[in-house]
Amino acid sequence: MEVLLSSDKIADCIVTLADEIVSQTSRADKIAIIGIRSRGEVLAKRLTDLLSKKLGTKLPCGTLDITLYRDDINNPQGQTQHFVRSTEIGFNVDDTIIILVDDVLYTGRSTRAAMDALMDLGRPKAIRLAVLVERTGRELPITSDFAGYKIDLPAEKTIQVNFVESDGKDRVILT
Repeated sequence: MEVLLSSDKIADCIVTLADEIVSQTSRADKIAIIGIRSRGEVLAKRLTDLLSKKLGTKLPCGTLDITLYRDDINNPQGQTQHFVRSTEIGFNVDDTIIILVDDVLYTGRSTRAAMDALMDLGRPKAIRLAVLVERTGRELPITSDFAGYKIDLPAEKTIQVNFVESDGKDRVILT
């Protein structure tokens, strides 16, 4: 196990993400933040707080459960029991720039599932992807608009993100 990002580095990455989002959006844009369960949700809340301060306005934040949109949900060889939780988006996504937030971008499959789920909720003006860690290994033609940390890794390596809110400490580890 190797620590890629410490608590301080994660905080720096979130500030970088917020700064990039502010620099690439207009104050006139209608923006909302949506985190993909479960660690994207934690990251989205932190990012929303920071963006709200930087933009001087309270931004809406929601949580998206993508379980039923996953392409492996009916895989008979699957080893994981999928648990459906609620999507909590208390605002209209129509004509809104959605900043979709996840902890790690790897194959692109979770992002594809999240975009499908979002489109079932309405018609956003645009969807922009913000991730804490972007690693190599894409299976779908998806890339992030905003990434806190990028790394080139072989397929046998995995990245695990821990947040205080869910895991008791902030860190990103390589296993």
